[in-house]
Amino acid sequence: MVRPCRLLLWQLLLRWCHMATGSLCLGGTNVLTSVRENSSTGKFISNLTITGEPGGSRVRLCLVGRDANWFYLEGRTIRLNTSTSRVLDREVHGPVLLAKLVCYENDVMQGHYGILVEVANENDNRPKFQQETVEQLSISELTAVGSVVFTVKALDADGDTMTYTIDSSSPDAIFFRIDLPNSGHVVLDKPVDYESRTQLQITIWAEETNTKEKFKTSAALTVKVHDGDDQYPHFLPCVPVSPGAAVCTNPTYTANVTRRQQGVVQFSPGPIRAEDGDKGINAPLTFSILSGGDHGRFVINETTGEIEMTAPADGPQTNFTLTVMVCQVDDRLKYSVTSAVIRVLGPNRFPLVFNTTSFRGFVPQGSGSASIVSTNGNQVLQVQVWDRDFPDGRNPSVRYSVLPAGGAFRVTQEGVLIARTDRLHASDTRVLQVVARDDESGDEVSTLVEVEVLPRGRAVPHGAFRERQLFGDVGSGMAAGIATLLLLLLSSVVLLLLRSFRRERGDEVEVVTLGNHPNLTSSSRVSS
Repeated sequence: MVRPCRLLLWQLLLRWCHMATGSLCLGGTNVLTSVRENSSTGKFISNLTITGEPGGSRVRLCLVGRDANWFYLEGRTIRLNTSTSRVLDREVHGPVLLAKLVCYENDVMQGHYGILVEVANENDNRPKFQQETVEQLSISELTAVGSVVFTVKALDADGDTMTYTIDSSSPDAIFFRIDLPNSGHVVLDKPVDYESRTQLQITIWAEETNTKEKFKTSAALTVKVHDGDDQYPHFLPCVPVSPGAAVCTNPTYTANVTRRQQGVVQFSPGPIRAEDGDKGINAPLTFSILSGGDHGRFVINETTGEIEMTAPADGPQTNFTLTVMVCQVDDRLKYSVTSAVIRVLGPNRFPLVFNTTSFRGFVPQGSGSASIVSTNGNQVLQVQVWDRDFPDGRNPSVRYSVLPAGGAFRVTQEGVLIARTDRLHASDTRVLQVVARDDESGDEVSTLVEVEVLPRGRAVPHGAFRERQLFGDVGSGMAAGIATLLLLLLSSVVLLLLRSFRRERGDEVEVVTLGNHPNLTSSSRVSS
């Protein structure tokens, strides 16, 4: 009777053993062979070479060892033990299978032989990029061309050699190149500029070079561009030298002051301001007046750029030109310069006067979304002012506006009224206030314009509008002549009234005779 422990050992050995009858355990040799990974089940490994006299004795063969479960015996043949759910993978189980064949005769071990099977590699893995080499990539815009900016790495479990290329169809492929295809070193091939591009997009391919399959894979890379201190500050508003360019043309600031004015100067096209050209850095800036300050008459706030006039311009000078500089606080070699022109206005001797005493206009209903307001005779209504401070009466600094603002009417700088007819109704009568303002002197004058909305189909009246023309379309010379004549007539009327007044009071008047009258001397006094 077999003891229980020996029975258990016998059952374990039966799992790997195959009972056979044959020759004695003689003549066997070690098994040294190879098999490809992913081979199918039952793949032939080796035949046994045990020899001996055949007889009735029982010979038992057993497979034991670390990888014995990868084999099974079929008679005198060793075969591969795999299945659909159990695949021999070199990358998982290693490159070698080790086992041992033990030969028992009458339950007595008579010999053992080593089994070493090399697992031959198959190209059954595709390359993969190592994530740490293709993520969170960045470069500085100050990086020199020709520098290695980063290195990519792709591997496959088969250990194949890789070559790397940049996809030329990538949006930003022109910025990079790969000099050594097997290294994965990516080189900067073109300067980058943070002000125009804050990130770059490229695609890199990794391909096997030592296999016939040439498996390959790709990775889409996003490279962030860090701002570098390479731009100079510029004054605002920034006018690009060309469309899309980051370089600005500095504006020239202008302002008008009176001879008695003091305090903060208001400039156009806006206050003196500047910003760092490196928007990602935005370095602190400081302002200064290089020239034209007129011995402290003009001072500038170093932080804000605000210019203050500390003394009135009471001298003969009519213009001041200031050279203003802005520079970085941490690097004064990065600077920019512009001009600020301050014009001193002369006295305004004559007021603004509208060209007529009253205005009346017409606009037809439903003539489109907008229509020009016309006057009698279907002429364009033009509201203009005359300024005798100018030889031709035309002041280029006059700006027109219409009140109420934002309504159905607006006025051009030539004094032409334009109506939003889609906001008007037939037979409406609108009274508008047109304001003319001299931007230099600040003088303003206004007039009222009566606009009638004509019903659909009704024409503009052709009769002359009875309005008193002050100067209308006459030239400045003719207007001056008319004004002189009116002045002379007014003087004559005043003299006649004065003489009449004196006669009524009985004042004596000295009369100089032109001839010799018998009753009068050449010079005598008479009573009136």
